[in-house]
Amino acid sequence: MRRLLVLTFAVIAGGALAPGALASSPARVTAVDLEERTTRSPATAGREGRFTLIGFHWRGPGGASFRTRSLEGRWSAWRRAAPEDEDAPDLGSPESRGRSGWRIGNPWWVGPSDDFEVRRFGRVTRVRAYLVWSPEIRVPLRLPAATQTPTIVPRASWGADESIRRALPSYSPTLRFAVVHHTAGRNAYSRSEAAAIVKGIQLFHIQGNGWNDIGYNFLVDRFGTIYEGRFGGVVRNVIGAHAKGFNTGSVGVALLGTYGDSAPSRAAQDALAELLAWRLDLAHVDPLGVLTVLSGGNERFPASVPVLLRVVSGHRDTGYTECPGSAFYSRLDALAGAVARIGLPKIYEPRVDASAEGPVRFRARLSASLPWTVSVTSGAVGEVARGTGSGTNIDWTWDASPAPPGTYSWLIVAGSARPASGSLRAGLDSTTLALSDVAAEPAAITPNGDGQADSTLIAFRITTAANVTVEVTDELGTVVTTVLDRVWKRAGRHSLSVDGAALPDGRYAVVVRARTATSAEVVTAIPLVVSRTLGLVSATPSA
Repeated sequence: MRRLLVLTFAVIAGGALAPGALASSPARVTAVDLEERTTRSPATAGREGRFTLIGFHWRGPGGASFRTRSLEGRWSAWRRAAPEDEDAPDLGSPESRGRSGWRIGNPWWVGPSDDFEVRRFGRVTRVRAYLVWSPEIRVPLRLPAATQTPTIVPRASWGADESIRRALPSYSPTLRFAVVHHTAGRNAYSRSEAAAIVKGIQLFHIQGNGWNDIGYNFLVDRFGTIYEGRFGGVVRNVIGAHAKGFNTGSVGVALLGTYGDSAPSRAAQDALAELLAWRLDLAHVDPLGVLTVLSGGNERFPASVPVLLRVVSGHRDTGYTECPGSAFYSRLDALAGAVARIGLPKIYEPRVDASAEGPVRFRARLSASLPWTVSVTSGAVGEVARGTGSGTNIDWTWDASPAPPGTYSWLIVAGSARPASGSLRAGLDSTTLALSDVAAEPAAITPNGDGQADSTLIAFRITTAANVTVEVTDELGTVVTTVLDRVWKRAGRHSLSVDGAALPDGRYAVVVRARTATSAEVVTAIPLVVSRTLGLVSATPSA
């Protein structure tokens, strides 16, 4: 028999405070542990008991629902304190240890309230409520923004509390895709309440969930206002806590509200499209693309499972969740199309392949046929090479063998598209020992005996004859197997096969080392994934 418990918690005694007094109250979080048996907890006197946002943690496989009472005495409908187990930091990160063992519910914006009730379903051994008071915050409707950058409300303007951040931000080397969310809570909030919701979510994520900062990289309200989320820089690849197993390499954007039955406002959708068009273009990512992402591990996709995602994905594509709501999720393909049409023309997927022997190959795609230029410069002498062409694809090779060894800057320009740029090492002396073109094909193997992808081919190139060692190491750097042990190899390209039958499932590195009698050892490591359940999992799209 399913057991239902109802708990009532009176948060405040006495009459309502004047609006001015409420607005002047500082933001805060109050944690309340509820007894297992049905009980009415003692009232908390004074305005310190009021709250505007509420969220729940609980232990056990059961669930909970709740309702709240407004300051005017009206009770809300019952709502599920839905467990957002997937709305979290990546497994293994220090941030993920914040509230181990607890199931984490959504932070719900309920407006000024003074009381709540909780129902428990199934086996729930403990419930903790987090009551967040976040007063209204008035921010300018328009803020200065750089050219081609959408207007973004900075953290200081929505009242971010920088003193409670738990750690410095972490960064991903690349940004590859976007994950779209909704936050839960009511949709009929005011402009000044919107900034308060953002601040309330930050307080809940840090002081309730134990995370380093607010989990989302950006947030958008129903009026089309964009808010800076997690600290670290809006143009940098800050790793958030919004899609467990898929935070690294993604940008997480949340729309304030709940969109299961109704779609976001047109202003919110337009602002989201503008934001994603700008942020993905900074990384030169095609919003209409698809990509394979190795899961970092969550309840739906175990670690190392490759998942096929759209560049503009919904949270439910990466985990067991209804987020961002069915009415919103059904519009994601149209959203990606709108993103792709903003800010044309664009440069997609610039790639530079440098060889120790001299040739450096530059490649990219263009959103339309355009004249293009690739230039290579040195700080000492200025431009050292230039390639030009026209079309939808850029493919040009620079012979760097005559160039002095050093670091060079490169720039790809195509019409009015945002230029792509970077740096590279080139001009190595051909007598200097160097490793290049190290690769594993495939980089993910499934040694399950079916004759497909049971092994991988390791290829590498050395510039001069050397003793070569090839090892496979685990995530701790321990050598699991030695494939090649100090074998003399001539200059040029070499390849050898690595059988995965003896390797347990997991993530590894293939480490290639080369040394001559007179040179220092050169080392290159590349990733290798072994998964006997590896079949490519698609999340493009789900129902």
